[in-house]
Amino acid sequence: QVQLVESGGGSVQAGGSLRLACAASGYNINEKCMAWFREAPGKEREGVARLHGIGNEPDYIHSVKGRFIISRDSAKNMVYLQMDNLKADDTGMYYCAASLGPWCMSNLRRGDFHYWGQGTQVTVSS
Repeated sequence: QVQLVESGGGSVQAGGSLRLACAASGYNINEKCMAWFREAPGKEREGVARLHGIGNEPDYIHSVKGRFIISRDSAKNMVYLQMDNLKADDTGMYYCAASLGPWCMSNLRRGDFHYWGQGTQVTVSS
């Protein structure tokens, strides 16, 4: 059974930092496109960061560039999202997602990812 389990969410003030972690079991996420999505109340789920399975090339949406870093620990079968200088607009439920192949599509779309975690809540107060 494949499971992705997120952790590390919480409540912080604007300007603070959080490090989200995604632990995968039953599925080897090495050399797979991995991503973090978020969903704010009343808004659609959006992809914020992705990591290609080959070369580990990261990519981010404009609003988080320079503040978020996605990374992978192959030995632990885990993916992380370091979030610094958090803003109120970063508030939402954050989800880890895994694809079936190594390459991320040009646009982060929910349909490109096969496995999902249950999410971890991030709340940033201004």
